[in-house]
Amino acid sequence: MRIAPEGWPFILFGWVVAGVGMWGVGAWGRAVWAIEVPVLCVAVWLIVFFRDPVRSGPRGERFVIAPADGRIVDVTVVPEPMYLKQEATRISIFMNVFNVHVNRYPVSGKVELTHYHPGKFLHAGHEKASLDNEQASIGIRGQQGPVLVRQIAGLIARRIVTDGHTGDRVTQGERLGMIRFGSRVDVFLPSGTRQAVRVAVGDRVRAGASVLAEYA
Repeated sequence: MRIAPEGWPFILFGWVVAGVGMWGVGAWGRAVWAIEVPVLCVAVWLIVFFRDPVRSGPRGERFVIAPADGRIVDVTVVPEPMYLKQEATRISIFMNVFNVHVNRYPVSGKVELTHYHPGKFLHAGHEKASLDNEQASIGIRGQQGPVLVRQIAGLIARRIVTDGHTGDRVTQGERLGMIRFGSRVDVFLPSGTRQAVRVAVGDRVRAGASVLAEYA
């Protein structure tokens, strides 16, 4: 199983603690299992959380691919003044703590904007999280036009990792970064372009595999 590099310090720490617990069971008796069992569960969960599976799916300039695993919690039209500078269709994906948290580029193109905004840690599913929470924005000029991806920290998330830099050429489906421990990713598409949204609220999507929108 491939693991995201950011996960190894957490995974190693979790299994060291679990190893100490196993030693404690032998040294102090079965009563220690009451502590050791939850510790083992967390250690296993850390491996699950930081997994980075190989993903395949539709590719090409016609498609906008999901940048995150999770559930679609909102599809709406909103102003987007930072990069698109116009009305945009915003597709919001909420990731729970059991989803893969590695994010992927929804389109191929050139990174024209990277912007980090420190902020609050409201529940990522709330509307205000898109404006008030800690977040990182990545603007990509694709062949069909600009696309903005926004990584948003949530209640538990405390670290956003963004790999790309302004000027980079990026490839659809490749790793964009990740958010640790529960969060949300928004995708903004210019409302004036000829694209059809292929998801609805409640749908489950997979990063690098599911189609969010398709250009005519």
